[in-house]
Formats: sequence, C-alpha cells, structure tokens
Amino acid sequence: MRLSVPALLAALALAALAEDAFRFVLIGDRTGEAAPGIYERVWQQAAAANPAFVLSAGDTIEGLNDATASAEWLQVGEILKPYQQIPLYLTPGNHDIWSALSEELFRRYARHPPHYSFDYAQAHFTILDNSRSEQLPAEELAYLEKDLEAHAAQPLKFVVSHRPFWLLDAAFGNREFPFHKLAKRYGVRYVLAGHLHQMLHIDLDGITYVSLPSAGGHLRVSGAYEDGWFFGHTLVEVRGMEVKLEIQRLNGERTRLEDWGYLGLIAAKRSTAGR
Repeated sequence: MRLSVPALLAALALAALAEDAFRFVLIGDRTGEAAPGIYERVWQQAAAANPAFVLSAGDTIEGLNDATASAEWLQVGEILKPYQQIPLYLTPGNHDIWSALSEELFRRYARHPPHYSFDYAQAHFTILDNSRSEQLPAEELAYLEKDLEAHAAQPLKFVVSHRPFWLLDAAFGNREFPFHKLAKRYGVRYVLAGHLHQMLHIDLDGITYVSLPSAGGHLRVSGAYEDGWFFGHTLVEVRGMEVKLEIQRLNGERTRLEDWGYLGLIAAKRSTAGR
C-alpha cells in the first residue's frame, strides 16, 4: 500500500525524531549540611556516563552568608574543574540565593539569570526560581507560561525548580492547581525538583513529578534507602519522545523511576547494573 504524501512526510518526521537521541544527568542538592566528599563522588560517576550536559536542581553552595558566598562558589569551581567539558545548568536553591548579593553571585557563577530556559535537540528545559519561596511565585508562573508558549513547537518539555512546591497537590491528585493546569496545557512531560534530599515520584495526567535524591546534602528523617534517602544521581536517556530515567545510587545500585512512588521504593524487584 502506498502512503499519501502527508502520511509519508509524517512517517519521515517520526523516523528523524526517533534518531535524535541523547543522554543527560540530573543532580540533586550538594548542600544543606553537606556530607564531605559525596558531591565529588557523584560527579565522578555522572561524568563516566559521558552526558551531553548536567542539570542541577539547586543548593550548590552552603550559602546563607553574604560574606562567604563568593569563596564558596570558587570552591565549587575547583571541584568541577575536571568536568569543564560538560555543560552545567544550575537551578537556584535557597542555599544559593537569599539576598541581592547572592543573586548577583548566582548570575555570575551560574552564567544564567535565576530563571531561564534552553533547548537541546527536541527537548526544551525551563528553570524556575523559587529559592526564596516555598511556593511558586506568581511572576515565575507568568514567566513559565510565556516561555512554554514561545517554545510550543518543542515536543518534549521539562520544568525544573528547586523546591517541590507541587508535592502535596500532586500526591493528593489535585488536577486544579494552576501550575499543573498550565503544564498540561503546554504538554510538559517532566517536572523536577530537589530540596527534600529524597527520591519521590508521582504521575498525574501524563505529567511525571520527580523529587531527586541527594548529591551530598544530609539525609533526613529515617535515612533509609527504601524511604528514598540516599546519595546518587539520575541518568536520563532520551530517544525521540521516549524518556527513561535510571536512578543510580552512589554504591552502584540502579533502579528505574517506575520503582519509586511518593512514599519511597515500591517495586519488589529492583533493576540491576546490566538492566
């Protein structure tokens, strides 16, 4: 059977998109009573995957003190020197921005404003700033809407903020909170955050909400792996519109995103290094 010209063009477009494959790494909080040496080990493992870029969910410095902030950013720069060939996109956390001076330093060392966006292949990434608010400020929601509208043609969309302002709404299945409605309207697929230092995962209306594990910030509450308290990073494999997230614990254990829920590990069978 011969395909019509529109059908043939559509098939060719899908085939081209499927070949557009890349991988990147998500890194959670370095600080918040940082555990010594953990961030360095996380980066060693992350870099070994040869990612196209690394995207951090915030809290890169301990911060909260204008007098020491610049020196702390310089210290991070020394840690990251071996990985200068890997593009790094930083999200501002509450340990990164807390004052006018700290915002100026974030702009200087992150080389981005507190909110910004970028494209990579077929994917679009929007980084939001809720470093000074537990919720998402109205101006950030307005920025997000304008950004998503301007990049509506990008088929795969990710949104990142430091604080998981969406957590309770998503966990209780609230489909009416403003951010979710906006994300759904523009086809956002993944919403990512740090701050908790805990691995959590919630699916709602085709949108995947993820709280990333710690990359050095202290482990809280039970401290149990099964509850989502561990050090590691997340490797993201993208092929066309297919996205796979592999959670890589610092000790080498690997799990799929689907193994996690909003209360921690839910799968009886965990993935292995060869999976």
